[in-house]
Amino acid sequence: MRAVVVGAGIGGLTATLSLRRAGHDVILVERARRLTEIGAGIQLAPNATRVLRRLDLLDAVARRSTRPTQVSFRTWSDGSEICRYVIGPEAEEEFGAPYLQVHRADLQQAMVAALPPGSLRLATAVVGIDQDDKSARVTTADGAHLEADLVVAADGIRSAARQWLFGADEALFSHTAAYRALLPAAEVADLDLPEYAGWLGPGGHVVHYWLRRGELLNVVAVFGTHRPAEESWTAPAEPGEQLRTFAGWNPRLLTVLERAGQVFRYGIHTRAPLSRWSLGRVTLLGDSAHAMVPFQAQGAAQAVMDAAVLGDSLTGTAPDEVPDALDRYVHRRLPAATAVQTSSARAGHDYHLPDGPEADARNARLVALAAENRFGPHSAAWPVDVLAED
Repeated sequence: MRAVVVGAGIGGLTATLSLRRAGHDVILVERARRLTEIGAGIQLAPNATRVLRRLDLLDAVARRSTRPTQVSFRTWSDGSEICRYVIGPEAEEEFGAPYLQVHRADLQQAMVAALPPGSLRLATAVVGIDQDDKSARVTTADGAHLEADLVVAADGIRSAARQWLFGADEALFSHTAAYRALLPAAEVADLDLPEYAGWLGPGGHVVHYWLRRGELLNVVAVFGTHRPAEESWTAPAEPGEQLRTFAGWNPRLLTVLERAGQVFRYGIHTRAPLSRWSLGRVTLLGDSAHAMVPFQAQGAAQAVMDAAVLGDSLTGTAPDEVPDALDRYVHRRLPAATAVQTSSARAGHDYHLPDGPEADARNARLVALAAENRFGPHSAAWPVDVLAED
């Protein structure tokens, strides 16, 4: 069977590898002229790294990753620890796969290296997708037509394919934005930072963790705002803007933000949940289907799991069976991804509570959860085998 995947992000790359593993011929098209080192850290919980193992990618990705032993939740002002959860070797033993923190570019490179020559076409912008009962066709900006039995649109949060399939539907500003920065380890060696922490405060939270086996500190500082912010990995913040936004927070955090060289500012957007992702021989995957706020670190993981289920649903599928196979894929993934969208939004609200009774109650819940489950509330999804039929 022939497939075209649109978009060489993490979801599109994983979909390409999963479909090839299922025995199909796949072309991956990407509008960018080259895959550059944009973005920063990605967190991959065991539900995602289990998929990487099935694709024979886990060892290559793990070599470029950091394996945190625990995550610490802390208060925004004095830095006192609220609670901590175990996510190191004990979690790997419990769930059968590691928790990894990896630079987006490193994950992307490991996936690209697994593609056969000629299967990735860069500088190929898609301007249209159409189909009939027997095939689908992707039209590119240079006038080429790529015929396929299946088209997978992994074209991100601003998905054009989503609008072609289901009509006008804009990305939704979440009223949160974030500063992000990467700092060399030497810049923060004197600060005695927790290896992986989330600092919770009024109207915002800050997350930091190590990348490339401790060479870089990835920092993401999220804050509430009603001023629309560009959804971009490369839009720079104004000089000192991050210090003004987080004025009064813990001195160690402010020192990190002060020492950061290039700081980027991006608006966090989502997509409204859909009741379906597929139409005929064309389907959505990853952010194009279910873009979510990143407050449970599951955006990339959910795209990886979409791709795994897509490949599984299309294993042994003949061309005339594609629409039914896509229905199976959507049935298995849409409810789960939508649930993560909802819980991620709820987590953002809880992280940003002002000091007072509500924040005290949240902290008490976090402590109680740590006593009940040493791996934390987010681990509920980790033991689920994404390739198990419902």
